[in-house]
Order: sequence, then structure tokens, then C-alpha cells
Amino acid sequence: MTPFRCDYNLDEAGRIGAAIGRALAAGDVVLLSGDLGAGKTTLARAMLKARGLAGEAPSPTFAIVQPYAPPEVDLPIAHVDLYRIESADELIELGLDDYLYDGALLIEWPERLGGEAWPEALALSISGSGDARVLTATVPPAWETRWPLR
Repeated sequence: MTPFRCDYNLDEAGRIGAAIGRALAAGDVVLLSGDLGAGKTTLARAMLKARGLAGEAPSPTFAIVQPYAPPEVDLPIAHVDLYRIESADELIELGLDDYLYDGALLIEWPERLGGEAWPEALALSISGSGDARVLTATVPPAWETRWPLR
């Protein structure tokens, strides 16, 4: 897996998220890690917008899974927030793998997955505060030829 790191500010978050969103394909899992307020939802919203979502995507914190499907977007995507998940047993009820047959998953708080992660997932970690952010990506082989940030 190839590591990638870039510094960015909040004005650039939309551009970065959109670039990643345009590269999404069916079967993809994007794991978004970072502290509260780091910008995970901001990047996910930009990915959804790049796939055609016209309105503001709500945070899935309370719904846990917020699905989007055509014609709202051009690729079915489930935006998932695992912050309120307390044990890996609760994940079975979510049926997340079902979304990967013809769509993609954007998962915030992936550390709640325990050891149950997808080996080919694109792992994005956001750190920083204020306007300064750092994106660290672990780019799996499935993403290397289409990774949009160089």
C-alpha cells in the first residue's frame, strides 16, 4: 500500500473530496478517520457532490447509514457514521457489504469496525485544527492507478 500525505486548508477540502469522489467505483470502501471536527463529513459531502448530489448531505451520525442512489447520484453510495456503534456485533445488522455489489461505502469512525475492515479500503486520516489540515492516505493497490491526488 502506498502512503500519501498532503497539507490543505478548509477551502481546499471540497476540491480534495471531489477528486476522490470522482475516482470512486462500485465495490470501493473509503475509511475516514480523525478527531471530532477534523473534517471527515466535509470530505464525504464533497465526494457525494462530485457524484451528482445536488443538496446538502446530512451527517449520518444519528441515522448511522445514509444511502444515496440514482438518480440522486450516479453511483449508489452509503455514507456511514459508526461513532455511536459500541460493539462490532452491531455492525452485522447494518449489512454494509450489501452496498458494495453496485455501489461504494464512505465510512466515518472506521476504528469502530474492530478487526472487521476491508483489506482493499482506501484509508484517509485527517489531522490538524483551525484552518490547517493534514490528509494522510493509505492507498491500496486497487486505487494506485486512479488515485487522483499526486
